[in-house]
Amino acid sequence: MFAKTPFDTAGYSYGKPGLTATSAPATTATAAPTAATTPTPQDMAPLSKADVVFDVTEPEFESGVLELSMQVPVLLDCWAPWCGPCRSLGPILEKLAVDYGGRFVLAKLNTDEAPQISAALRMRSIPLVVLFIGGRPVDQFVGALPEGQIRQFLDRHLPAAPEPEVPVEAPPTPLQLAEGLIAEGALDEAQALLESIPAAEHDDTHAALLKRLALARNRPPGDVAALQAQVAANGRDFEARFALGALHVWGGEWALAFEELLEVVLRDKAEGKPDRERARLQLIEWFGVCPDADAVSRGRRYLGMYLN
Repeated sequence: MFAKTPFDTAGYSYGKPGLTATSAPATTATAAPTAATTPTPQDMAPLSKADVVFDVTEPEFESGVLELSMQVPVLLDCWAPWCGPCRSLGPILEKLAVDYGGRFVLAKLNTDEAPQISAALRMRSIPLVVLFIGGRPVDQFVGALPEGQIRQFLDRHLPAAPEPEVPVEAPPTPLQLAEGLIAEGALDEAQALLESIPAAEHDDTHAALLKRLALARNRPPGDVAALQAQVAANGRDFEARFALGALHVWGGEWALAFEELLEVVLRDKAEGKPDRERARLQLIEWFGVCPDADAVSRGRRYLGMYLN
């Protein structure tokens, strides 16, 4: 464990008269995380190095290490530019700060620029790594340890990582089951399930599924290829377009069905535009039962454009 230092007593000083815990300035050029912004696994997306690694200077030590460690464990990396082992240890500590996802933050102190902190920590060799929790140093190690040993050091003191929350999937409702059965072509099973739902629970979705079931049970007359040939030969063959749209609905190709009737809305120029109105009404009915929300949204948008 960490040996006793002036930081272990109330009203500590940094070892020199005039520089006390209450008189150290808190301004910082590279700001440490604050209590309000300190990342935690519960409320943060995957962290970056900038979220959990920062430089701290001697004047910032109180706010950037001691006070911050009241909110989140602070690992203090004491290094110097001329120290070879420091250069190899630093990237490992930074990687771990990110890997641990906010369970601690890494403060990097250049000891050449912090003689009073170095003295207060009774520093004999660097790299020196000190873990601060609750405003006090709780443990330390000296030298460039391998990553595995540093993880063991951290895990002795840090709270365990929270277990990932496994989303609980709600069981499908009878209506959702019926919709799936219709999509699979299990029409009898879907019919039985829909009929088993009490009348008091019937709603718009129930009514739409019954209509979709009826559409799936009754294949419209006609041949898709032949009707497509008729439409290709005469774009204003509206009866062919209505028949082709109905076949597309029966086959579950809702977007294609909408396109055929939208063409009728666009092309009908006859007096009174009876086919246009017929297509509009049919589209509205199909919009109410179509399971493809994107196709319905696009169909409604174009219908509005063509009617204006």
